[in-house]
Amino acid sequence: MKRSILWFKTDLRLNDNETLIRAIEKSDVIVPVYCFDDYHFSETEFGFKKTGSFRAKFLLESLGNLDKNLRKNGSGLIILKGKPEVEIPKVAREFACSKVYCKKEVGSEEKAKEKLVEENLWKQKCELETFSTSTLYYATDLPFSIKDIPDVFTTFRKKTEKETNIRNIVESPDSIPSPHIPELVLPSLKDLGLSEPKYDKRSVLNFIGGEDEAINRLNYYFKESKLILNYKQTRNELVGGDYSSKFSAWLANGCLSPRKIYHELKLFEAQYQSNESTYWMIFELLWRDYFRFMMKKHQNKFFLRQGIKLQANQEIEVDNKKLNQWINGETGVDFIDANMLELKHTGFMSNRGRQNVASYFCHDLNLDWRIGASYFEQQLIDYDVCSNWGNWAYIAGVGNDPREKRVFSIDKQSKEYDSKNIYRNLWLTQN
Repeated sequence: MKRSILWFKTDLRLNDNETLIRAIEKSDVIVPVYCFDDYHFSETEFGFKKTGSFRAKFLLESLGNLDKNLRKNGSGLIILKGKPEVEIPKVAREFACSKVYCKKEVGSEEKAKEKLVEENLWKQKCELETFSTSTLYYATDLPFSIKDIPDVFTTFRKKTEKETNIRNIVESPDSIPSPHIPELVLPSLKDLGLSEPKYDKRSVLNFIGGEDEAINRLNYYFKESKLILNYKQTRNELVGGDYSSKFSAWLANGCLSPRKIYHELKLFEAQYQSNESTYWMIFELLWRDYFRFMMKKHQNKFFLRQGIKLQANQEIEVDNKKLNQWINGETGVDFIDANMLELKHTGFMSNRGRQNVASYFCHDLNLDWRIGASYFEQQLIDYDVCSNWGNWAYIAGVGNDPREKRVFSIDKQSKEYDSKNIYRNLWLTQN
């Protein structure tokens, strides 16, 4: 019998998961695993946790839901903790597996880890096969090779939209042939070196991890409320759960695929209507794709201070006082402080807020943009390596922005997007 491991990473779903379907097609027995990589709970060079409490809690919820759905299909999830390059080969030996299936990585750290796992598997004659499960468009379907993708988004978008189709989703399996999988045992947040985050009643949403919650949110935003019809007009608002889709946390953990969103959106358009807002959702998903393809093209350059630009940057001194004031919402600039307090207490911030606090960090405080990006990595419930580092580099002027600098006028922005001080009052005067 051909036995295989299905290694879940940031693809915690059964629907539209090509890795899962291909593993079932080519195997007699499937052993699903998830590994809590010790490295993901260590500190970065900038002194922040790679994974903070908000995202870890969401991850634990997502894994619990994944296990529940796997068991409905005759399987279950084995939890590992340690180094994947050690733990995955152990499971392969225990179950006599000849292959490991997993999601393809593009981030430099993630790719290095994937390579280590593959090398150790090869030592026991076990193969590793990867599949792309994170993007709207397949890289192989694009009208250019990865190395030739334009460094300007608009150029990329126009040619891609004109010449490339989005594939259909891969449906969930009817059953998953697995050996007996013991009852799920998840680590606690304390086991991961983290504390339980407190829910703040001012949060835009009570984010709960898992594919089931992702589908619930998708149905609410499209079918139940039809909020999608006003998305373009409301997406820059700051208060409440309805101004934007809030799909990002489920997308980042792979509880929901961008193609699932796209095809549900097309069904919605066929039943109700299409407008500028329904298109804008696809536009934003394409931006998400773009950052992933850019990281595939430029690799670890997105983690260097000069980004993908060739010129060297002037050295910037670390100013811990300025940094801590920014983190704790104590800069004295009320719009910045309100947004940073929201991030600190909830693990979330609006897109408009993220652009403003990043611009302020880079261009007003004149701090190393990578420190801000690293803090976001720790704090954001919807952290995605490509979108986070790609967006920060963009704002810092060392990424894909064709303009030299993207400096926001914080005063102008606050007057435009919080003209009645509703958002600032919420975060600066209430506890």
